[in-house]
Amino acid sequence: MLRVEGSSERFCDGLARRSFLQIGGLALGGLSLPQLLRAEQEGGSPKRHKSVIMVFLAGGPPHQDMFDLKPEAPSEVRGELQPISTSVPGIQISELLPGVAASMDRFAIIRSLVGAEGRHDSFECCTGHHFSSSQPQGGWPAMGSLLSRLNGPVNPAVPPYVDLSHRMAHDPWNIKSAGFLGTSHAPFRPDGESMQSMKLQTISSQRFGDRTSLLAELDRFRRTTDQQRASLQLDTFTEQALDVLTSSRLVDALDIEKEPAEIRARYGNDDPKVLGYNLDMGYQAIMSRFLQARRLVEAGVRCVTCSFAHFDWHGDNFGNARKVIPLLDQGITALVQDLHERGLSDDVTVLVWGEFGRTPKINKDAGRDHWPQVHAALLAGGGMKTGQVIGATNRLAEEATERPVHMQEVFATVYKNLGIDVAATTIPDHNGRPQYLLDRQAPIAELH
Repeated sequence: MLRVEGSSERFCDGLARRSFLQIGGLALGGLSLPQLLRAEQEGGSPKRHKSVIMVFLAGGPPHQDMFDLKPEAPSEVRGELQPISTSVPGIQISELLPGVAASMDRFAIIRSLVGAEGRHDSFECCTGHHFSSSQPQGGWPAMGSLLSRLNGPVNPAVPPYVDLSHRMAHDPWNIKSAGFLGTSHAPFRPDGESMQSMKLQTISSQRFGDRTSLLAELDRFRRTTDQQRASLQLDTFTEQALDVLTSSRLVDALDIEKEPAEIRARYGNDDPKVLGYNLDMGYQAIMSRFLQARRLVEAGVRCVTCSFAHFDWHGDNFGNARKVIPLLDQGITALVQDLHERGLSDDVTVLVWGEFGRTPKINKDAGRDHWPQVHAALLAGGGMKTGQVIGATNRLAEEATERPVHMQEVFATVYKNLGIDVAATTIPDHNGRPQYLLDRQAPIAELH
């Protein structure tokens, strides 16, 4: 943990002068704030920015119990849940999603999603690539890391990529990092350790100012002997970095207590014990993450990822669904409503999906098993044409029969919403070879 409290005998709690110059680096993926400030001055920052919020439903949510119900199918396929009408005539979804149903005009559903690899892993939902695809040295970066590399931070005090997910015991479900782009573009994860690194602890602003003066004195003393000293211009950015640290912009964005009570109530209460099992494994329904995500994109984050609960229901599918899906419905509806009310619906893309779907036939344990042949996704915002369903499956929800949509097409759509042309944009890998962001480069035409 990076601390600035120190003692009278030791400089900045024993940190070396060069380490002190890196204040803020932990929160910004390894880059120091002076470097980011200088980059911002050279490149400029837009007044408005585009962002994406990706909600990962770890385990594979049951598409036929959420977005693609089959009421005419045999009982061993259709299950216990009923479809309900939505605000868009002709579109029906699960009775467990009344909030989405009431605001269907703000959402788009893809019922014919294909291209899932079939393993329990967030990799494909984070990167768009198969594990089986040829990977560059270091591996494919997550979308947030690519946005960090392509666009940099909107505000030097706020990391471009934040992952709000709880740490999950099944490691492959955890949100992916920067791949060949390296740690400088890794996501910031506001766990206890990292959050403590963002605070000034017990030090007063006056004492912090004294330490700034001490840093200047040390710089003057060593300037003639430190051969690795950065240019004189860096002094200015170092001073700015110290000023930024006192702003607490990121900490404030994560603090939902700054929101009015009625807004917090709209998002609902956290339920870390929602499923009553795996209590310490990270499979929790943390409703406040949706509100934090909205506050983060407002503060300047380009990509926010968040996992929600647990959907690997090989047993008691409908009992678990009745516990989890209504909470997801409340959180995602509140988020999209908030984005619309705050004028952010054109700037922020919301994507909700899991790694694959579930079997049409209910098993002997009243569960559904893995089904990579087809699944579903929910999208909102981003200036897209919402209030529609794209694609269809057969009468048993087992395969796409109309407009199969590949997972990479969803990525291409999100990148288009963010102002990135995936057909023309490349990033050099470790060997200097240009890498396209995706293999399939056509966005979903129905959404634009």
